[in-house]
Amino acid sequence: MTDKPIHIVSATPAGGCRLRLEFDDGTAQTVDFQPFLARSRHPDIRAFLDPTRFASFRIEHGDLVWGDYELCFPIIDLYRNRIEHRDARETAA
Repeated sequence: MTDKPIHIVSATPAGGCRLRLEFDDGTAQTVDFQPFLARSRHPDIRAFLDPTRFASFRIEHGDLVWGDYELCFPIIDLYRNRIEHRDARETAA
């Protein structure tokens, strides 16, 4: 990876809440969003578990977004396929 900004060039459904993402440097990841969506306590986030709503994604300026940025993720997290971060309270237990 370089210091050059990374952009998503394509996103294709890969079953369930998974998307196959291709980046402008040739890297590809299949990202499973289901665990993140299912663990969310916020009903507006959990709403994207609905297949129709989840399928409404688009690529805008190299970012993956849903709706009016109702759901989006840091590009580096998608690139690394690490959209879930542990809460410090969880790791301390």
